[in-house]
Amino acid sequence: MAKRGNRIQVILECTEHKATGKPGTSRYITTKSKKNTPDRMELKKFNPILKKMTVHKEIK
Repeated sequence: MAKRGNRIQVILECTEHKATGKPGTSRYITTKSKKNTPDRMELKKFNPILKKMTVHKEIK
């Protein structure tokens, strides 16, 4: 088996979804390197409930 190293799993959650008041959440699971990106991630991902690209931030 391969070693994982510095990579950890993180959860990304939509920032615009809570303001709309619609039920449900848009979350994605991905991995990141603690060494290269020690701060929280922000990525543009597709939100299927809002049907558009939105900013997803790392939660923990």
